[in-house]
Amino acid sequence: MRGMLARSGGRVVLALTLVCSGCSDGGGSSFWNMFGSNAPPPGTPGYVKGFLGGVAADEPRAAMIGREVLSSGGNAADAAVAVAFALSVTLPSRAGLGGGGACLAYSPDRKSVNGGKPEAVLFTPMPASGGGPADRPAAVPMLARGLFLLNARYGTRPIEVPIAKAEELARFGVLTSRALARDLAAVSEPLFRDPGARAVFSRDGQPIAEGQQLVQTELAATLAQLRVSGIGDLYQGALARRLVDASPVIGGPIQAADLRAALPKLSAPLVLDSRRDKVAFLPPPADGGLGAAAAFQALEAAPNDPAAATARALAAVAAYRAGGISPDAILAGQPLTAAAMPPLPASTSFATLDKNGNAVVCALTMDNLFGTGRIFPGTGVLAAASPTSVPPPLLAAALAWNDNIHAFRAAVGGSGQLGAATATAVAMFNTLRNGTPMPAPVPDPGRADVIACSGYLPPDNGSCGWAVDPREFGMAVGGT
Repeated sequence: MRGMLARSGGRVVLALTLVCSGCSDGGGSSFWNMFGSNAPPPGTPGYVKGFLGGVAADEPRAAMIGREVLSSGGNAADAAVAVAFALSVTLPSRAGLGGGGACLAYSPDRKSVNGGKPEAVLFTPMPASGGGPADRPAAVPMLARGLFLLNARYGTRPIEVPIAKAEELARFGVLTSRALARDLAAVSEPLFRDPGARAVFSRDGQPIAEGQQLVQTELAATLAQLRVSGIGDLYQGALARRLVDASPVIGGPIQAADLRAALPKLSAPLVLDSRRDKVAFLPPPADGGLGAAAAFQALEAAPNDPAAATARALAAVAAYRAGGISPDAILAGQPLTAAAMPPLPASTSFATLDKNGNAVVCALTMDNLFGTGRIFPGTGVLAAASPTSVPPPLLAAALAWNDNIHAFRAAVGGSGQLGAATATAVAMFNTLRNGTPMPAPVPDPGRADVIACSGYLPPDNGSCGWAVDPREFGMAVGGT
């Protein structure tokens, strides 16, 4: 028995994985099953023996769920979908059915749906069209449809499987993580003005604390309906009608047409060369990826000047948001004016890698901590803040691969509001240069989650590792 070290909240946690010496991931199980062994069947944790891959996420329970998917034979996209749905339960301050995000997905197989190159799946929160007074405008929910697209294009498991796991977490409860408890403490006073949020997130008028049970019965019912009726029910079925009817009550009207038109999209990422490798970044409207790409270029020119990289990142995003300058022109080196940006919303990130070198890295958001701070009555779903009422967050993620040998090298997800883009660039730059995942913390206020294989995957799974920011409360976990 061997172990992989994982970090959670600055503490080292030992995640143990059984190793079947001399047998392959699939063949070993088949061999033992022929002789009546009690080896776990496909779809059950423990099915995969040997190298699993890894997960790095900002909330430990969600990270462990991703690892369970890898252990049961799921691929990186299956694990990513499971992590994201789990985060909607375990870290609803930063991820939820009412919000959205963006992902980079990669398969090293030349015969994969995108020919062995990374692809962006974009489902950023969209503004509603209005239709009534809005004292706290809500975004159109995008998470479920975005995950459906990721699952359909890259996954191997029915999407009902990860939804069922999230439903179980919501119905039977999870222990409140330190990450969620911190977010609750920061905004509990305005959050608890909403009776729905107060009922879920408080005990005796106080924010639930780390280690206390968090039960979300109404959210569980909504997840159950998604599992049974399909994702489309949230956009043009009974769940859609419930959201539309409930939205005026929370001061952020959403129209049925808004939900029908809420479609995720596939896009080519922004790509830079880096020595032997290529690095893909999220493209706009996830413009934190543009900022990260601009910062990465600045670091290649001046490796010891992260301040200059930050300035370039924020200037790039400000120029893009002002209009008139394309991402290609910015990355071609067009001079930019230094820009001060307003305070930006929070986000969260995670990355997954499977045993075959498939990888996914995502950034998710509610466009504010806990979104609008109001729950659609009867659904358990927190409404994300509309991008018309708050500036969009810097959704930042990057993925490095070698295009000649078709192999994964590294994945980085960044967060930390104004520091998210720089965090992604610095973590990727340092990881590629040092051969280890995040050899040093990224500059404040940025944070990062990293998975890397210095010898590429395939074939060298022994070179792979994963890390989360040591100043935060997430978990990096896998198995060899």
